[in-house]
Amino acid sequence: MKKKIKVGLIGSQFISHIHTVSLKRCGEAEVFAVASPTPGNAGSFAAKHGIPHHFTDYKQMLAMPELDMIVVGAPNDRHCQITLDAAAAGKHVVMEKPLCLNLADADRMIEACRKARVKLMYAEELCFTPKYVRLKQLLDSGALGEPTLIKQSEKHDGPHASHFWDVNRSGGGVTMDMGCHAIEFFRWMLGRPPIKSVYAQMGTHVHKDKTEGDDNALIIIEFANGVTALAEESWTKMGGMDDRAEVHGSKGVAYADLMHGNAIETYSTQGYDYAVEKAGSTKGWSFTIYEEEWNYGFPQEMAHFVDCVQNDKQPIVTGEDGRAVLEVIFAAYESARTGRKVELPFKTDAKKPFDLWKPKK
Repeated sequence: MKKKIKVGLIGSQFISHIHTVSLKRCGEAEVFAVASPTPGNAGSFAAKHGIPHHFTDYKQMLAMPELDMIVVGAPNDRHCQITLDAAAAGKHVVMEKPLCLNLADADRMIEACRKARVKLMYAEELCFTPKYVRLKQLLDSGALGEPTLIKQSEKHDGPHASHFWDVNRSGGGVTMDMGCHAIEFFRWMLGRPPIKSVYAQMGTHVHKDKTEGDDNALIIIEFANGVTALAEESWTKMGGMDDRAEVHGSKGVAYADLMHGNAIETYSTQGYDYAVEKAGSTKGWSFTIYEEEWNYGFPQEMAHFVDCVQNDKQPIVTGEDGRAVLEVIFAAYESARTGRKVELPFKTDAKKPFDLWKPKK
């Protein structure tokens, strides 16, 4: 049996909370330690999440021989040095976006991890977002034809931590903070072809009192394969988060909105298969479900039933419940035939509901 991977967190704010919650859903990982330079933060974070070790100096955490991997949720200007120190300590690194402040630091980080034979992993969650994963599957399957235009937008009313406003620490404004998501999203969607050109329009429109950085940006990327990509980024949108993508192709188009609904609005001249079942034609407009099994609850359902058998528990839906549903169905068919309201309890000798609606003559 393989041992669990012991993980150390560097950071104790918003993103580190997300990292912790996510890691706890991974049965092969153990959140082993957390480090934060702010007095008291690491301790309270560890207590909240049940993490056994906490430090104010991350180098002390890196010295732990049990530790296998670190996940970094520190400000951008700390990314490079933390990575160099982690590589020297022989720890694998998951680095939150953006990778670092400049290309030279990026090269140093990559080389240090290569020499130390540890992995340097870039935490771009859009490559794992279920709805976007399904969007890529549509494109890769040919359902949309050849891609011509891809859009991705992320908009809200501004960052959650003060260091994002400071361009000396963050390295830029909304393009650095959120445009990085769109750029890797485009590359990943297209199989990472070379980029031919980039055009951007930026401005500081609302947050001039807080930052010199851009709080709105439009970025146009031209890929060598002829595909154009448009990123729309904003720190000025009121009313909560907005995160969505579009893929336009020669034979279809698909829209994925992470904040609204659970389907990808799709138009395809080719049609495509559902993972669970092919429920009617998928040519023309349809609503593509992402992660069908999980979204419908099948894994959860099976796990519940297995648990009921294994531990002699009462299931939340029983045979009796199934019968009650069927009674209603029969009554519905009877009502359809007679044009009248049918009251329950309803008794019938019919062999199937259809027989009540259109009985044989």
